[in-house]
Amino acid sequence: MSYFEWVQNRSGYYWSEQMVNRAPDGDHGQLFAEVLKLSKLHKVNMPRASYMLAISRVSTVHKLRGIYA
Repeated sequence: MSYFEWVQNRSGYYWSEQMVNRAPDGDHGQLFAEVLKLSKLHKVNMPRASYMLAISRVSTVHKLRGIYA
């Protein structure tokens, strides 16, 4: 979702709700649930929890692939 928001802001073009719901990011409901869980667990707001999830995923990929992969 953040990517789509970024593209919208950069281009000045705004998608309809239907367009966003068809986005290739997978299940938005599941992502929302993960962010909400982190938000409650760490007592932070949703944007911060979203950032925490993103950093966690990047960290996991670096550990699995190695820094030079």
